[in-house]
Amino acid sequence: MRRTLLDKVWDAHAVRELPNGQTQLFIGLHLIHEVTSPQAFAMLRDLELPVRYPGRTYAAIDHIVPTDDQARPFVDSLAEEMTRSLTASCREHGIEFYDLTSGEQGIVHVIGPEKGLTQPGMTIACGDSHTSTHGAFGAIAFGIGTSQIRDVLASQCLAMSKPELRQIKVTGALQPGVYAKDVVLAIIHALGVKGGVGYAYEYAGPVIEAMTMEERLTVCNMSIEGGARFGYINPDATTIEYLRDRHFAPAEGFDAASDYWRQTASHPDCGYDDIVELAGESIEPMVTWGINPGQAVPVSGRLPVPGEHPDEAASYQEALDYMGFEAGQSINGTPVDIAFVGSCTNGRISDLRIASQVARGNKVAKGVKALIVPGSMSVRRQAEAEGLHEIFQEAGFEWRQPGCSMCLAMNPDKLQGREVCASSSNRNFKGRQGSPTGRTLLMSPAMVAAAAIAGAVVDVRTTMSAARS
Repeated sequence: MRRTLLDKVWDAHAVRELPNGQTQLFIGLHLIHEVTSPQAFAMLRDLELPVRYPGRTYAAIDHIVPTDDQARPFVDSLAEEMTRSLTASCREHGIEFYDLTSGEQGIVHVIGPEKGLTQPGMTIACGDSHTSTHGAFGAIAFGIGTSQIRDVLASQCLAMSKPELRQIKVTGALQPGVYAKDVVLAIIHALGVKGGVGYAYEYAGPVIEAMTMEERLTVCNMSIEGGARFGYINPDATTIEYLRDRHFAPAEGFDAASDYWRQTASHPDCGYDDIVELAGESIEPMVTWGINPGQAVPVSGRLPVPGEHPDEAASYQEALDYMGFEAGQSINGTPVDIAFVGSCTNGRISDLRIASQVARGNKVAKGVKALIVPGSMSVRRQAEAEGLHEIFQEAGFEWRQPGCSMCLAMNPDKLQGREVCASSSNRNFKGRQGSPTGRTLLMSPAMVAAAAIAGAVVDVRTTMSAARS
């Protein structure tokens, strides 16, 4: 049968069809963290229910953990309380917990792939919207709410409606200085933040196929920002080689597992509910200017004039007013106060390597605070083994401990007042980074590093060309 990966994985995990038309779907891997799971465990206790399959749930601490001083107890009493609650629940139910003492702590969407927990053909759920990250392996991965976390803990199942499927094909090849973050920002800009509502996204085409696993994780991470329920990439040789020798990958029978993983990929002649194509060579480094990830322009571009976009005029004007920008102004040259490289979108070793290439031999601009936050303890160790931390520190960047950090306002790393942040994270909503008036410009790690050095948004391609000459 000419079926898609979505069809194959969905059918393999379908327990039954419910009277309301939804599917009772078995969840192969459940990931939890300290912010959304304590309430779910409390619900279980109220219902006097155990965790049904504790061996399928893995816990991490990431959202609220400080990235400068991680000594316990945390200064933030609520953060300390949430951490203690998750620790007690994991101990009670026999759930493996990658806490600060494990040596493996990190952002849940970073440590899942790096440990080989994330594998093709899986269904994966987590109480975090960016669970779509794991779709890079050819998994159906999605975020869930607290009551659904309770349901997975109690039954390992969820009631879900199968979305339609849109294939997004990125053709050609990328220019030097253009990265996976630029690709996904360009997709969201083209289709809109609500363009994926009711859909899952299958990313395909030569540009996607040429990406490393870490680049694919970046693309799938932001599927939810385009309104899609989840996004995935078909497993291939790149996927299989990444998983080889990972801790949770099959030690014996890896080749047999690889054969199965390949078979989960969409049939070359399968049908889709919609197909969209983007030319990879036309994508430039992207920068968001507004208050959602779809409000972005190429670094060489200018901000929109609301009157020229009747359908978006009100939202564009709201964003311009909030950001303090003028219609039609260039995004290039916009001053920044903070530069942040990290998050589940861009906190992996390849992201730090790229940023270090820009930082090498340069200095952070006066008045700019620049942070490098590895996505996990493993990433931090690897970066230090390669000497990347020394490059950053010599340039004036702060070298931090792993955590979600400035991606969101649940830890001490926050914007103050009207500060402008060049950020490699995934959301630029009002107040997202801690200040109700703070402003966020999303871009690639290379662009963030370049902005930190220049003190303003600049085209990293120019910076890289100057470094080579």
